[in-house]
Amino acid sequence: MKTVIHYIVGLYLPITENWIYGQIKNLTRYQPVVYAFETKNLEVFPVERIRALSFKNRGKAFFSGKCIFLNKVREKIFRIYSLASFAVALKKDRPSLIHAHFGPSGYNFLPLKRINGNLPLITTFYGFDLSMLPCQDPGWKKKYNKLFRQGDRFLVEGSHMKKSLAELGCPPDKIIVQHLGVDLAKTRFVPRNLKINEEIRILVAGSFHEKKGIPYAVEAFSLAREKYRNLKLTIIGDSPGDPEGEKEKQKILSVIKNNHIEDSVRLMGYQPHSVFLEELYDHHILLSPSICSSNGDTEGGAPVSIIEASASGLPVLSTTHCDIPEVVINGESGCLVPERDAGALSVKLEYLVSNPENWEEMGRKGRAHIERNYNIITQVQKLEEIYDDLINQNENTGNL
Repeated sequence: MKTVIHYIVGLYLPITENWIYGQIKNLTRYQPVVYAFETKNLEVFPVERIRALSFKNRGKAFFSGKCIFLNKVREKIFRIYSLASFAVALKKDRPSLIHAHFGPSGYNFLPLKRINGNLPLITTFYGFDLSMLPCQDPGWKKKYNKLFRQGDRFLVEGSHMKKSLAELGCPPDKIIVQHLGVDLAKTRFVPRNLKINEEIRILVAGSFHEKKGIPYAVEAFSLAREKYRNLKLTIIGDSPGDPEGEKEKQKILSVIKNNHIEDSVRLMGYQPHSVFLEELYDHHILLSPSICSSNGDTEGGAPVSIIEASASGLPVLSTTHCDIPEVVINGESGCLVPERDAGALSVKLEYLVSNPENWEEMGRKGRAHIERNYNIITQVQKLEEIYDDLINQNENTGNL
């Protein structure tokens, strides 16, 4: 069995990135080995083989201090250390291919690619690395141009991401649309119906980043609740602790307070993925109004929570943002409105609330669409075929 390295510059694995784990654990013809700078949540995302750096207290001690010059020197030293450590590991693992997750991971691997016989390198872009990063730091455009020249294939979630990556300078013939998938065995289909005198429960899920558009979701809920008093809103997620997240959290709490809907909103904070799946079945509608944030961050493709919600049979109300229109079939499996428009969201929310007889059919159409296009088993099979093609081409030409 051939070995593929899943290369992550950063943490393996944040609790919100279960979609990366799905690509690793469902491989059948390739032996995965994870390379990461740090590890966390291994009890949630177990892997048989993982190599993580052992540099102690990197974040607290190694990069402490306010001197920008010294921090850059320290960062450079750590980069050299990390490359040396992984270079030794590569000699032992003898992989056939490298799969880097996120653009910076692909760029970081380039020196190792050169000194290891030009190992085939696939890089998957997911969102912030494609939109926010080069917008905030133009230096990444130059770095990406190098990655685009030396990297072999680039995977994106949909046609919008493919267009965006090409606009950054990536050769279109190197870009492949590879849908993320969800575990349909764990995400069963349940028709949504409304019982007599039952409250209607709306679910919002996501980290408190501006791109999630949660304040618009809360505002739309508040507007709809003026007419439909039996509405309840659940929010799964929280601030990740950074300044942007804390600012967004205060904005969300302010919208709740200013509209006097505290008694109708349940804030659950971060929850394990298993809890999110359980909550899907206790709700009637998913509300997920993603937006392009002021710092340039976007979903890139589409939130996996939307894919899972549709798979469960939940009608979805979202926005015409990035590749969401490829996941939510507007008017069939859900409804889509323009970004940053709480009024339009409330109109469509009222439509869904007032027509519960449509929920089951919308759910069935959503489930069928996900089964065809976002099943993790078939998507990983396609991923392995991409691996095969790249390895075969590399072996036949001796070099790409």
